[in-house]
Amino acid sequence: MSSAAVLVRPTLWQRLRPVLSGFDLWLMLAVLLLAAGGLVTMYSVGFDHGTRFVDHGRNMLLAVGVLFLVAQVPPQRLMQLAVPLYTVGVVLLVATLLFGITKKGATRWLNVGVVIQPSELLKIATPLMLAWWFHRREGQARRSDFLIGAGLLLLPFLLVAKQPDLGTALLIFSAGLYVIFFAGLSWRLILPVLVVGAVAITALIASEDRICQPGVDWVLLHGYQQERVCTLLDPSKDPLGKGFHTIQGMIAIGSGGIGGKGFMKGTQTHLEFIPERTTDFVFAAFSEEFGLIGTVSLLLGFTFLIVRGLFIAAEAPTTFARLLAGAISMSFFTYAFVNMGMVSGILPVVGVPLPFISYGGTAMVMLGLSLGILMSIARSRRLMQS
Repeated sequence: MSSAAVLVRPTLWQRLRPVLSGFDLWLMLAVLLLAAGGLVTMYSVGFDHGTRFVDHGRNMLLAVGVLFLVAQVPPQRLMQLAVPLYTVGVVLLVATLLFGITKKGATRWLNVGVVIQPSELLKIATPLMLAWWFHRREGQARRSDFLIGAGLLLLPFLLVAKQPDLGTALLIFSAGLYVIFFAGLSWRLILPVLVVGAVAITALIASEDRICQPGVDWVLLHGYQQERVCTLLDPSKDPLGKGFHTIQGMIAIGSGGIGGKGFMKGTQTHLEFIPERTTDFVFAAFSEEFGLIGTVSLLLGFTFLIVRGLFIAAEAPTTFARLLAGAISMSFFTYAFVNMGMVSGILPVVGVPLPFISYGGTAMVMLGLSLGILMSIARSRRLMQS
């Protein structure tokens, strides 16, 4: 040999390029903008709250890691995992009901060597399962198939609601319902439900003075759930008790005005009038400091994320990917709408975090998992086109 072979070590970009290839840049932009807003908000609301800001940043990095890992898994592999994940999740929910750990009257946790909350798994496993089910019936779905789909949805919903954990149960139900809707559920079945719901809400508001009296028992709801609905209808009846959260949230949002009180200058926030200001009620603190302009910007950020996710769903290569991407995208709408609604007094108070903004390790990891699935579907389309 006249010359020795020379080994050239690849650069960092050359190593990362296969991993980043096909990533949806618009989706990443939406994530980065919302994550930046979350970090700024947590720095303010968690300033005198221990290590919340540092932990929030760590949770975000963990979620980013989960996003990149899941984005490497092709949708075909995700479809193979649908049935096992759903089955394991339901089994764990039954085990939680029978052997779970009870805290503050709720049995939501299970000790399997480590303490876990199985209901979190069903937020992803349920839409996965339903997307798999309707993918197998592509182009030939009958009414009986939709009934089976409804059964697959109601099983985890009822098990989680039994714990009781109505907030998580509603998130699971909405994610699965989006799959069924995108699979072709007829408006003839949807409209009657909407009409009945509107009539029920109107009747509830009209009879508030009678049904919210002490001693009146609602058959379908737990006592604390009944109290939340009555508090929603008139929080001023118990301003220092059950209505305190809602009233202080509305005061904080209203006091922000157009431009807000300024970064780290929220009086309701830093004088600790806002309960759970780093978790469920973080939106009230955000609105107080950044005002209407900041709130509209946040809404636009979520709208951008949701619309981009729906574009990914529309261009997905398979029915499974389309249904799953559509459900995940609309789930962000559910999270944002329910959280902002309960803080501003138009919905009952339930434990639903605001994506990217609220503190919480498990919620952030599940957020990274959901975005990773969206990115996986976007990558599969781009790689097929190339």
